Amino acid sequence: MRKTLYLFGLLFFLSSCSWLNPSIMLKTGKGYQYGKNPDSSRVLDYKISPNDIINFNMYSNDGFKLIDITSLNSANASYHINTELPYLVESDGSVKLPILGRKKISGLTIREAELTLEESYSSFYVKPFIELNIVNKRVIVFPGSNGDAKVIPLANNNTTLIEAIALAGGIAEYGKAKMVKLIRTVDGKQFVYRMDLSTIQGLKDGETVLQANDIIYIEPRRKYSYKLLQEVAPIVSLLASTFLIFTYSKAISK
Repeated sequence: MRKTLYLFGLLFFLSSCSWLNPSIMLKTGKGYQYGKNPDSSRVLDYKISPNDIINFNMYSNDGFKLIDITSLNSANASYHINTELPYLVESDGSVKLPILGRKKISGLTIREAELTLEESYSSFYVKPFIELNIVNKRVIVFPGSNGDAKVIPLANNNTTLIEAIALAGGIAEYGKAKMVKLIRTVDGKQFVYRMDLSTIQGLKDGETVLQANDIIYIEPRRKYSYKLLQEVAPIVSLLASTFLIFTYSKAISK
């Protein structure tokens, strides 16, 4: 009986070793202080940051052409400036644009950037109207199983946590719905928020609006018995083979 207890104790010790779960990422450990979950009712305007890729359309005459494209009145003519090309926001926060050259837009919301560019282009065009878009906004979702991580583009500014998980295929079979980590960088500082989506009360956290470059990590359940068998089986096989050879050799020597 005592030997059996020792064996169970050894197995429990081995199962708690990190080498049995090498694929588990972004561990926080016991006592980790998670950030206060963002207010899901508050939608934050996205601020342009380095490495964003933008494109924009620009029209003269306050975008008159967008409203009345059939007008032939030359007095109201509006010219579309072909700027639907990708432009990279560089590490210093500036972007190189036609005519203007380098213009710093990092830290501005999309609306603020549009107003800034309209003001700058007004020196060259009559009442410019600009539509600006970020084309590489995305989040990364780890749904709780190996090899199933997905990069989800943010098609709109109000994509929620639960929408992104749905787009990634939902929480995996071995994922912990009560241990959903939202990792976000704000002004160069990293915050980790813990969401519990295992109950209907967690729907409030699920409605949190995502920001570009958020990471959603759903912690997987630790498959101790399966991993333990994988790791221990070769050792047991070797010991059994050694024991059989030793027994056979001893029998022959007699």
